[in-house]
Amino acid sequence: MTKLVRFGISMEQDLLDNFDHLISHKGYSNRSEAIRDIVREKLVEENTSSPYEHIYAALVYIYDHHKRNLEKSLSSLQHEFFQNIISTTHVHVDHDSCLEVILLQGKAKVIKTLSEKLLSIKGVQHGKLTITTPVKSSNKQKHHHNH
Repeated sequence: MTKLVRFGISMEQDLLDNFDHLISHKGYSNRSEAIRDIVREKLVEENTSSPYEHIYAALVYIYDHHKRNLEKSLSSLQHEFFQNIISTTHVHVDHDSCLEVILLQGKAKVIKTLSEKLLSIKGVQHGKLTITTPVKSSNKQKHHHNH
């Protein structure tokens, strides 16, 4: 594990109070844990912003299985992007609705295109794409700065 480095942060009292309330509500035991997670989240966001970056994603959506030709359209689209699909899970939610979760991998622009095409099909009621990638270590020379 990498050595922990201590550093100070200055912020307005109101902002700190709001942050403390948020992290307490989320179950963090201290500010350091919360700040580390926020930094990791921003790094993943930055790493996945390039259209050519290799990413992993989960596309979760719910649809009305009674809609004419919908399942055929969903299946055709999945076959078109079969190289990017790791797995698909299908759940019968109730008499009218189905839930699917598709695990994906590939270039960010391809995954986003698939997601947009799928979520815009008539009969898909709601969906969300969640993207992630491993947090990369900096390849730059390490410099120690005290701020």
